[in-house]
Amino acid sequence: MLTLKARFDGHVFIPAEPVDLPTGCELEILVSPRQIVETSGSTLAQLVELADQFPENPDLPTDLAAQHDHYLYGTPKRP
Repeated sequence: MLTLKARFDGHVFIPAEPVDLPTGCELEILVSPRQIVETSGSTLAQLVELADQFPENPDLPTDLAAQHDHYLYGTPKRP
């Protein structure tokens, strides 16, 4: 027996790896969905973890978030 991992695109099953079977070979497919693994933490915690992978840029202005229109579009700085 051969075990294949695949995903379903709504019309056909797409193997995750190359399959060594002759073209036109008839198969019987037993479907056993994989269990979804719960991610640890909230979406915000995952975002923080992702952001920690990138170093801070010391050249960015400290008021970049508050004055983004000024830096993006050249509008006057807001008080």
